[in-house]
Amino acid sequence: MSNESLKGRILEAVKQAMRAGEKQRLGTLRLLTAAIKQREVDERIELSDDDVVALLSKQVKQRQESIAQYEQASRSDLAEKEQAEIVIIQEFLPQPLSDDEINALIEEALQETGADSVRDMGKVMAVLRPKLQGRADMGAASGRVKQRLS
Repeated sequence: MSNESLKGRILEAVKQAMRAGEKQRLGTLRLLTAAIKQREVDERIELSDDDVVALLSKQVKQRQESIAQYEQASRSDLAEKEQAEIVIIQEFLPQPLSDDEINALIEEALQETGADSVRDMGKVMAVLRPKLQGRADMGAASGRVKQRLS
């Protein structure tokens, strides 16, 4: 991993896509840079890499929801376009964690918080969220924590 910020890597990818004439890739990358800019302007902040990862994760999730709707409507052409965008976005996300890595992080969080019942769910998720953001499905992780605490 280079020292360059995630935002910088995305901007560099925009230039490369322009030079290579990759229209769909360029369009997706421009949507990402616009989303980043929008948040920075709205909140008057410079997004950190963690903020960008959270934003990219949200973009992937939105596309997954769109794919489900397009498939229900028998619009595989649109679903394929969304899937192609997900592949591009995922290039900038950290590598997904394995089930074993997720379980280990859950165990760590349980010990760190001293959680012993479902009432402690919020504390555990607060510790886990930054470690899992962009690297695991938060809903699935939440389900595992709940199961572990019941």
